[in-house]
Amino acid sequence: MDSSQELFSEMDMRSREVFQRIVESYLSSGEPMGSNTLTQQMSQQVSAATIRNVMKDLEVLGLLDSPHTSAGRQPTELGLRMFVDGIMEVGDPDEADQRKIAATMDESDSVTSMLDRMSSALSGLTHGASLVLAPKKSSAIKHIEFVSLATDRALVVLVFANGEVENRVFRPPLGQTPSQMREAVNFLNAIGQGKTLQELQSTIGLEIKKHRSELDVLTTNLVEAGIAVMQDAGGDNERLIVRGRSNLLEKAGTAEDLERVRVLFDDLERKRDIAEFLQLTDEGDGVRIFIGSENKLFSLSGSSLVISPYMNADRKVIGAIGVIGPTRLNYGRIVPIVNYTAQMIGRVLSDRG
Repeated sequence: MDSSQELFSEMDMRSREVFQRIVESYLSSGEPMGSNTLTQQMSQQVSAATIRNVMKDLEVLGLLDSPHTSAGRQPTELGLRMFVDGIMEVGDPDEADQRKIAATMDESDSVTSMLDRMSSALSGLTHGASLVLAPKKSSAIKHIEFVSLATDRALVVLVFANGEVENRVFRPPLGQTPSQMREAVNFLNAIGQGKTLQELQSTIGLEIKKHRSELDVLTTNLVEAGIAVMQDAGGDNERLIVRGRSNLLEKAGTAEDLERVRVLFDDLERKRDIAEFLQLTDEGDGVRIFIGSENKLFSLSGSSLVISPYMNADRKVIGAIGVIGPTRLNYGRIVPIVNYTAQMIGRVLSDRG
């Protein structure tokens, strides 16, 4: 039993009710709650003085604090953790939310497009920012094509065996000709077909050395430029989909809140080792909740993260989906939505093999 659960088990019924009402009010309004307001809401008649004494005891326990002198009380991070672990009831998302999530799933669309739409729907439903860690490209390459757009711009088109298509614009070497572009494409298709993107990236250097005599300098440079942009297409930075940043700005009521959101945005832009998202889910299936400073990825911003892994048909964790926002997230509603969305993603990906 952790410290928050121990505190909860030691509280009497009145303390629990006072604590629960303060937390639920804070999660709803973002405002501290005063003793006079609380007195009117209690299930049994009790004086404001008695309520103040209970609030003071809860403050001593580290579960509540007061944002400024003579104000009401609001939960601390420890208090929110105790509420989430010991009091909050979690059911299924309502049918309207389920329908909105299900509507984002188009069986004929690419996984990336589906996850992008799902991420937007999730941020809209939860009024927070949504984070989706997409699966790595594990499907074999079916075909690679270069398309010249201008003298200094070209497009690399990656067609995968599962039907997904990735397009990336890159800068080809100056002076390359149509015949060199065809030669580069033929070379890449000859060595890349049937390999995953990661396999091609790991062997390309060796293959270029092996066929150096067959490739002129410009063709070699063209292959290397194309591979560089393919690495971006399959890299970890491309796997993190973030939607709904504006929701966080709308909830920032004070200068302090705005600074927290700014720090969070900086974290999201700089984050490179996003494999940490999967490490957050190592302790088992299902949703995990990180409140404020517990949040390893975004602790500087004091943000909370509700995150769940999703799995493939082999029950292997291949990605994660979550919602990030201020500590006063509506956890009771967001947790089942995140859980349901993760299950739906896993089901679709398993069906696709």
